[in-house]
Order: sequence, then C-alpha cells, then structure tokens
Amino acid sequence: MRVSAAFSSLLVLEGVHVRGVRFERDRVVVAVALRRRRLVCPRCSFSTPHRHDIRSVDSDWRHLDLGVWRLEIRARLRRLVCPTHGVLTEAVPFARYRSDFTRDFEALVAWLATRTDKTTITRLVRIDWRTVGRVIERVGADELDRDRLERLFEIGIDEVSWRKGQRYLTLVTDHHRGQVVWGAEGASAATADLFFDELGAQRSAQIQAISMDMGPGYAKSARADNHAPQAVICIDSFHVAKLGGEALDEVRREYWNELRSLGDQDAAKRFKDARWALLKRPENLTDRQAQTLRALKAAGGKVARAYALKEALRAIFAPGLTVDDVAELLARFCSRASRSRMAPFVRLAKTIRRHHDGILAAIRLGLTNARAEALNNKVRLITRRAYGFHSANAALALVLLTCGPITLQPPHELHLHRYPETPI
Repeated sequence: MRVSAAFSSLLVLEGVHVRGVRFERDRVVVAVALRRRRLVCPRCSFSTPHRHDIRSVDSDWRHLDLGVWRLEIRARLRRLVCPTHGVLTEAVPFARYRSDFTRDFEALVAWLATRTDKTTITRLVRIDWRTVGRVIERVGADELDRDRLERLFEIGIDEVSWRKGQRYLTLVTDHHRGQVVWGAEGASAATADLFFDELGAQRSAQIQAISMDMGPGYAKSARADNHAPQAVICIDSFHVAKLGGEALDEVRREYWNELRSLGDQDAAKRFKDARWALLKRPENLTDRQAQTLRALKAAGGKVARAYALKEALRAIFAPGLTVDDVAELLARFCSRASRSRMAPFVRLAKTIRRHHDGILAAIRLGLTNARAEALNNKVRLITRRAYGFHSANAALALVLLTCGPITLQPPHELHLHRYPETPI
C-alpha cells in the first residue's frame, strides 16, 4: 500500500484526500486537498463554485499525535466572497473556523478537560493552558444544545465563584434534567435579566417555579413584568440553614475577639481552633472535634446558645415534615432567635420572616437548590482544577461541557460507526 493511501485511512479526515506525506525529525506533515469543488463560507451556509483567489501560503492544523510524533495537516485553500461576511478563506470539514486544530484533536482536549487537571492536559497533548481555554470555548459553542432553553418549567438560579476576587458566574439549572442550561459572568439582577431576555416572553411564561437564595437581585429580575412574574419563588432550605451557620460563626468571632481583648491569648487560640467543631454536622465530627464541642456545651454562654439555635434551624428542614410543621417550627425559631440578645440571630429571624412564603413554597413543591448546589460543588471542583483561566467565557464553557446538555466523546468513539471495535 502506498504511504498516501495508508494515511488516507489512518487520519479519518472527512472530505479530503492525501496528496503527500513528509517525515521530519519530530513530526509528520500530511499534505491534503479538499474533495469538494464548491467553496463554503466558514461562518454561514453560503456556498459558491466561484473562487476569489488562492491563498499564497498553506494552512496548517494540528491533528492527533502519531505515537511520539506530532501530526500536522497541511492544505492550500481558496478564498471566496460571501455576500454577508465578505472575503474569507473557505471552510474545511475537519476543523472549526479560526482553529489551528482538527475537530478530533479538539474533541480529545475538551474530553480531557472535563476529567483531569491542566498540567496533565498540557503535558499529554503539548499545548499551553490558554490554548486549552480557547479550545474549550470553541467546542462548547459548537456542541451546546440549541434547544436547551425549551420546556423549562422549574429552574434554579444561583451564583458560583469561578476565580478569587469576587468573580462570579450566574448559572441556571433545569431541575427536571439536572443540568446547567445557561450561564453568564456576574451575580446580579442585570445578569439574570440577560437570561430572561434570551429566553423570551413566550418561554418565560411557561416557568412555574424558580428556586434561589435570599438575595434580592435574582428575585427582582424574575418578578419583572416581561420575565416570569407568574413563577413561584422558592427559597431553598440549604441557604436558610447556611445563614444559621453564618450567624453562629459571627457569634463565635465576637467571643474570640472578646477573649483576645482580655489578654488571654491561649484561650483565644484554642477557641479559634474550635470553629469546625461548631459548624460541621455532629455526625461528621472527628473524635477531637466532638470532644471540643462537648467542652463548649459544658461551658455554656452565648456560643453554646448560638450552636443550639443553629442546630434547631437545621432540624426544621429534616425530611418527613409537612408544610404546617415547618411553618410552626419556623415561627418558634424566629421567636426564640429574636429574644436571644445575639444580633446575628435577631437579623436572621427578620430575614426568615421576610422570606417566609418562599421558604414554605419550596417545602410544598419539594423544590430546592440541592441539585443546583450539587452541581455548584462540581463547578467549584472544575474551576479549582482549571485554575489559571483568565476568561470567564472559558470557565463557563468548561462548566457547560461538564454539567450542561453536551455529550462529549473521545475521538475513537466518534468514529466507531466507521470502524467498529472488535473484541480482543
């Protein structure tokens, strides 16, 4: 078999034939030509048999490595005049617009990015991390399900930090599919407005319930007349219980500062180390933390009272309680917290009373942000693993690739229909 014929079968590139192969010290360069005669615009579906001219230089694309050698595809392309986009180099079927890599190579990079860290990817495929970000953006934009915003009835809106320095992404989750269907940089009413604007009035009118935290921004956007005023706002129990933990931590810090001001540095240090004993669930405590918690309870004082309030609030949202049960227990908690003479819990009681209807609506509909929070935890893991992204778009594309309506496959699975695997 001739070398060119062998590489035609080996490369599995659509719409080309191999004209020649050149072996260099560290790479293999394969010259190809397009089979089709019509020129296709790379940005739209326009095609024409008439060329504007032929480029004076070859175009190159990185393909999947051939063992330890880099494999490059090289072709001399034509240019066309698109009535919409002007003079452009013709599209090739095996690579995306403005990409220096074949679709198979980008499929491998995107699949790896959802499963491993940046150092592994850069060493394995020999590209830098900024290039990985650009590949992820292209693949995400190309593979994202265009119908993902159809049939949205119950959604969750939440923010997640993607980088240090108060850098947030707003993510919209479809509760039925358990997927992130939309995202944008920012965490405000204006960011949520972008989602409803893209959704449109007709599809927004189908939304029946929206779960969110107690921040005013997302609720303000949802209640706008042209967005989803008919939707029931559900305040999920996760955020309510989280506020209880934050109030306890504020009381703990106040007491710690009091110890420091009294000059008892040893006691202040021991008490500072007790933070996780107070904030973790009792069943998750280590033996040392459980011992610390018992000592704090025995000592009494406002920290022990704050811990009891935090645990009482968490217990309200235990499984099996009815809406009436939760309503009565919340009323008792707010009354107790208001009389606690601890400012963080007095504020918490006011917050719970203000969002009382939304909290009960979430219990009644069985709708919480638990799935959204689970996805957010996955997103946090992704962003930590992908630390080094300098673009919110790249981080968001990776989130959608991992948690959104996109099915990624490694290159060999994409071609199984042409070359079925045989058992070994």
